[in-house]
Amino acid sequence: METKNLIEEVISLPVEERAIIADSILRSLNPVSKEIDQKWIEISKRRLEELKSGKTKAIPGNEVFDKIWQRFSK
Repeated sequence: METKNLIEEVISLPVEERAIIADSILRSLNPVSKEIDQKWIEISKRRLEELKSGKTKAIPGNEVFDKIWQRFSK
């Protein structure tokens, strides 16, 4: 099957099935690493505890994106 035909067929599928296919393709390009996943879990737990304890303060997403736009629009 040609790539163009395959893409057209996939696009015609329901969104849930397209999401599964997209996820599968992305996973094949960037295989899961248990070590990396474990590090992210550790970092996430630590950051959550820092937020809960008040050690760090959350910044609203819109403020973060505003700063990014300002920085890169110069």
